[in-house]
Amino acid sequence: MAIKGFKRKIKPLEIMTEEEVNSIHVAALDILKETGVRFESKWALDFLKKNDCIVDYNNMRVRFPESLVEENICKAPSSFRAKAREEKNDQILGGNTVYFQNAPGMKTINLDTFEPCISTKSEYEDYVKVLDALPNLHGLSCYPYFGYRGVPEVMSIPESVAIKIMNSSKFLQSCYTSDCEIFNIKMAKAADIEILSGLHASSPLTVGKPAIMNARRMIEAGFPIFVADGTIYGGTGPATAAGALTINCAEILSQIMLVQLIKPGTRILVWEVSWPMDMVTGSPYFGQIADSIENVMFNQVWKKYKLPIANGTPGYSNAKNIGFQSGYERGISCLLSALSGANLIQFHGSIYGEITAHPVQAVLDDDIAGMVGYFIEGKSVDNEAIALDLIEKVGPIPGSYLNTRHTRKWWQREQYITKAADRLSYDSWIEGGKKNDIDYAKEIVNKIIATHKPLPLEKEKTEEIKMILKEAKKYYKERGML
Repeated sequence: MAIKGFKRKIKPLEIMTEEEVNSIHVAALDILKETGVRFESKWALDFLKKNDCIVDYNNMRVRFPESLVEENICKAPSSFRAKAREEKNDQILGGNTVYFQNAPGMKTINLDTFEPCISTKSEYEDYVKVLDALPNLHGLSCYPYFGYRGVPEVMSIPESVAIKIMNSSKFLQSCYTSDCEIFNIKMAKAADIEILSGLHASSPLTVGKPAIMNARRMIEAGFPIFVADGTIYGGTGPATAAGALTINCAEILSQIMLVQLIKPGTRILVWEVSWPMDMVTGSPYFGQIADSIENVMFNQVWKKYKLPIANGTPGYSNAKNIGFQSGYERGISCLLSALSGANLIQFHGSIYGEITAHPVQAVLDDDIAGMVGYFIEGKSVDNEAIALDLIEKVGPIPGSYLNTRHTRKWWQREQYITKAADRLSYDSWIEGGKKNDIDYAKEIVNKIIATHKPLPLEKEKTEEIKMILKEAKKYYKERGML
């Protein structure tokens, strides 16, 4: 048993020819062979040299023979299971399954002013509870918010992992900095779960020491790994989608090489997380249709490699409030990612970039995720659905289908019923106080916080996690970081 997610029953969207896909592949291999990738770790350089890669120690650059790349990419499984706290929430990543998770924000917002502010611990816990309750959200990302009021920055990630473990039984992802993965792994093992973490490239064509160390520890723990690009095209990569995609593929392939050489067969999720640069502001251009196009191209290429795919950018918008801009920028991107082959889409909750997020936005996004999932699962077109016998029986006017058994059986499965959208008549809307989608979403958030009871973590496991957090604080104090 595993969490269902959505099953893509339509042919994935493709916008490149087979020749164009192959040209990206050949160009990425050429980058790995001729240009190489910088690995900022003496251990990694020694290890890759020992495994037949060409290492330039002076520039910390590694070049990869084409045959070695082709050999090792095939060692990663095309799909894999990832363990949550409840077996029913395990994820099976790959194939035609599509999952959604929340998109992180550094801070929450004041819903009256939409200005960012640091969350309290209780707001953090409540947000995790909301994410745990949403039916179309299948896992939790690195963090809902980056820490909370009063927590030291160096403890933000471990405290986040602890809160997520205690307040959700869905599959969890974690991130890394300052060796925090040591404690994230210990807490995951204490709770008898797996967490997803891994490698982020530092574009262009660089893999930093903290990412390498995190990957080594995750692999040693036996956990699955994500490998992610990080190009801002026009800034840290070419301004064209094709050029950005090529450098992204080279970065990811180099990281897959490292992971599979360390431990062949390690479970890998390839992760696209790049944006165009806004040439007016110099910031990533969140919500740009060019980013959605690059996601579609990325998914088409990585379908060729037959590895599970994540799109990390659909959940981010340039909007600063909950409204129309956020809806169209993120909704279109989400749909295109789902149509083109993504297995995991980072989507719920974010408002502006990775700066702000809120549970009210997550509730609204759950409706979008549900609609997207409903679309990709397609429609039944069998004899019962066509209903020819019923059509002949009802005939022309004054015939009606409203009181038939067929309608009673089929209407709910043929429609997607949103939770936070206004569906009232004008008269009922006016009489009901003229509520909008944000009003309904607020009510849903408040109801979840008041009534939802996440699966409690066993007392002994909770105590062990608390002890690990104390160990982390001691570790950072001894190093002058706390």
